[in-house]
Amino acid sequence: MSTAEQRIRQQLGEFIPDDLGASLATANAVSSLTVTDSQVLAEVTLGYPVGSVRETLVASIREHLQPVLEGRELVLNLQSRITPHRAQNSLPALDQVANVIAIASGKGGVGKSTTAVNLAVALQAEGARVGLLDADVFGPSQPLMLGMPEGTRPEVLEGKYFVPVEAHGVQTMSMGYLTTKQTPVVWRGPKASGALVQMMEQTRWHELDYLLVDLPPGTGDIQLTLAQKIPVAGAVVITTPQDIALLDAIKGVEMFRKVDIRVLGIVENMAVHICSQCGHQEHVFGQGGGERMARDYHTQVLAALPLSLRIREQADSGKPVVAANPDSEEAALYRQAARRMAARLSLTEEGKRAFPKITQH
Repeated sequence: MSTAEQRIRQQLGEFIPDDLGASLATANAVSSLTVTDSQVLAEVTLGYPVGSVRETLVASIREHLQPVLEGRELVLNLQSRITPHRAQNSLPALDQVANVIAIASGKGGVGKSTTAVNLAVALQAEGARVGLLDADVFGPSQPLMLGMPEGTRPEVLEGKYFVPVEAHGVQTMSMGYLTTKQTPVVWRGPKASGALVQMMEQTRWHELDYLLVDLPPGTGDIQLTLAQKIPVAGAVVITTPQDIALLDAIKGVEMFRKVDIRVLGIVENMAVHICSQCGHQEHVFGQGGGERMARDYHTQVLAALPLSLRIREQADSGKPVVAANPDSEEAALYRQAARRMAARLSLTEEGKRAFPKITQH
């Protein structure tokens, strides 16, 4: 290897994409590099979708390499390749689903379902194939948030498989499609847990990179069933900055650690209120809690979302803010959270990119 090629390879390997938080070398993301007297051909393969920031990333890598190119033309190919990641206790993967990500909260009322639906739409907008399973069998809210008409029912194949209902480009399944508003689900825990496993296994998902599972709040039967029977590659915990919510969120993080599920990060909801009249910022529920919790548990805050009327109104009217106002600050924060979540999943515990072994049977 020539000295010039060594310098270029090292410089490229040292580049750290914002959402990844690790260098390209650490993430095994430099797929190929060819250096001639007049040209540098570089291929970078990231393990997470980067649709809305691709051009910015390419420009940043170009700028980072400029000092060592010595007049050579740079031809850079940046692509994403989303691969399956290890689930807890090495449970076998679900058919047609590369990665299951649990969206959880220690208590209700912290905006978990709103976050789950916006993260799903954001991942889809970034270029991934995404599914959303509403696992809150007692209070399913996703059909309303996705704007599905009353009475929407999934198609049934072979008398036993559900075809996911498509909304905003996302494949979705919910107990809300199987019951009506007037018939609440009144079940004991084991039956509710069974319903989750059944919905998960009897839904004909199609080639998903990510399946987000919107869990009911708390750390009970349904969460434990998920941990024991469904292969989960990672979890995201939703909280608000107030102390009582953080205490419950910590229980959620602890639960996932006990059952060997990686916590990919924390989303802090209602972090700051911005007055719509004068722009004054006020931390209604306190501040810094999410950051402290992330530090204590060696994870990260994926995004801190404002207490926003627009997020609430659009969730209630069935138009997630990422789809309804893609250029808004709130949509940008959800897309950032989605990319960071997927980027963190693309690294193994040791911080390196893992590609699964291919075995022949």
